[in-house]
Amino acid sequence: MRYYITLAALLLSASILSAQNDGYLTGSFETNDHIYVKDEANKFTPADDPFGTNNYLKLDYYKGNFSAGMQIEGYAPVLIGFPSELNKFAMSNFYVNWKDEDFQITAGTFYDQFGSGLLFRSWEDRLLGLNNAIMGARFAYNWEDKIAFKALWGTPRLGMGLSETQVRGADLSVSLSNIIGLDDILLAVEGSVLNRYEKISMDAEDAGGKPTSTGFSGRLNFDWNGLFFKGEYVDLGKKLVAFTPKRGNAQLVELGYNGRGLGVTLTGRRLEWMGQKISSKSMSTANLMSYVPAMSTQYTYMLTTLHPYNPQVGDESTFSFNSGEMGGQLDAFYNFRRGTALGGKRGMKVHANFATYYTLAQEGTAKPGNLLFRDFSFDVEKQWTKQFKMVLLYSMQEYNPTYGNFKTTWLSNIVVADLLYKWTPTFSTRMELQYLTTQEDKKDWMAALLEVNFAPHWSIWGSDMYNHGSTKMHYYNVGVSYTKGRTRLAGGYGRYKDGFICSGGVCRQIPQYTGANFSITTSF
Repeated sequence: MRYYITLAALLLSASILSAQNDGYLTGSFETNDHIYVKDEANKFTPADDPFGTNNYLKLDYYKGNFSAGMQIEGYAPVLIGFPSELNKFAMSNFYVNWKDEDFQITAGTFYDQFGSGLLFRSWEDRLLGLNNAIMGARFAYNWEDKIAFKALWGTPRLGMGLSETQVRGADLSVSLSNIIGLDDILLAVEGSVLNRYEKISMDAEDAGGKPTSTGFSGRLNFDWNGLFFKGEYVDLGKKLVAFTPKRGNAQLVELGYNGRGLGVTLTGRRLEWMGQKISSKSMSTANLMSYVPAMSTQYTYMLTTLHPYNPQVGDESTFSFNSGEMGGQLDAFYNFRRGTALGGKRGMKVHANFATYYTLAQEGTAKPGNLLFRDFSFDVEKQWTKQFKMVLLYSMQEYNPTYGNFKTTWLSNIVVADLLYKWTPTFSTRMELQYLTTQEDKKDWMAALLEVNFAPHWSIWGSDMYNHGSTKMHYYNVGVSYTKGRTRLAGGYGRYKDGFICSGGVCRQIPQYTGANFSITTSF
């Protein structure tokens, strides 16, 4: 049946495209290839096939209100650390779509999100090997920016094929400010409902489980003269956790101000049994049907990402058996304008963030348990001259290696200097100097990176992350890239440590390995 549905959609797309003579086609291609080599120091020995490759080809056609597209993926085999079910070449996405100013309908694969994504989100993140596109139909209608409604039905993708789960959902947003005619105020109420069906075993039914579950969310958004408030309540419905019925729920509150160079945001969130999977039978890291971001500073520097924060949503498949978490963050920035005492000739930006999260001491309460994660960071960005720019960052991170099962925490202090100098309009260098000090885990680390850019085409870099506190191990990386128009070629060689790669709070675990890599990205 899936084969015939795919074939019918392709034939429909082909027949429509053949009738068009003045539309346009866009596309992109990406390949990431690794050759793994034996490294006794890193305790790594490649498999019999030392090669891995991830490939993506995406094509989209547009003609007036009509569009159609497809995506082909190939893994031969998949790169180390990615979900193992990504293992062949296949057409993973295809769709046809029609829309005007108010109305839109899609058949085939699509992505969507309800509210913040706590109830439902389908999206693609190639860094994580995640693509949970929905195969089905989607309808959306917007009436004069006053009332927006959308409904969807379909089967989420899992791995290289479709899952056995079906979802049906609807989302409604009512702009009260537009209906009343309040030009300076944004006030909207929103709500969503999601129904999920998956066939379950007789044992699960005997334990109180049901193949169908229904969740909902209610949201309130307010914005006036830079002041804003967002609130969301989510009820995920009942699910089985270790053959025990549990009701998932979440609360999210965000309050802040943004204006005149100042931005302050205070966020609080509580999660309880919010782990929502596409399939109850899969342990894949890509087996997600909702999105729970890590509401803390999202770092990019090497030493600041050694222990990234991964929210504890409450799921028996994680490393802990906590029912969830609670906590929040305070984020603030200020832009000192040019000509002020601290801003100087070119201004200065300062940013600070404090985030802390705990396990739930008891289900159904807001009583904090063991500390999961705490981070305080402060960074300053200053353009000293037309040529020289500096970023200084300090981060104090406290991390629970037992995922909240015990009170044990590791504390580290990290400092980073990021220095950019433009020698000529086309030649620049950027240097990172980093240091991490701690009494736990593998003790102290240091890291450095040097990047040399010859605009607009060439970039050369080399980095080393060295653990001089315990293992005395170097994790080095060298590479070069060439960019021409919309095409970028890059290659490199390096030694990589085990750990986690995260994107917005969703993480996948990677083993240590050594090897060469090559990538091409292009679009047209």
